[in-house]
Amino acid sequence: MRFHEALHTFTAERPWGATDLGEVDGATVRVHWTDKPYIWHVNDGAEAFVVLAGVVDMHYRDASGEHVRRLNAGDACFADVGDEHVAHPVGEARILVVERKGSV
Repeated sequence: MRFHEALHTFTAERPWGATDLGEVDGATVRVHWTDKPYIWHVNDGAEAFVVLAGVVDMHYRDASGEHVRRLNAGDACFADVGDEHVAHPVGEARILVVERKGSV
């Protein structure tokens, strides 16, 4: 059994740096710290995204255009295969991400 303390204060050396919590049936579970946006991308596997601390504006595109949903601490979203999206933190944020190991 592994224990990870104080994830709400975790800070990485660079934006989107992470600490791995473990792996569940081929999916990685990690906490990311960031103060900068990621890049627009489409995952090759499903992704669960939970804001642990901070605020994140999740931008996503669908057939009707581009949208933004504000996620506060405790909010979550799920990106399925093919969902184009990018996360923009508002200040610092810590985010729990569960995705297929090696997913891009």
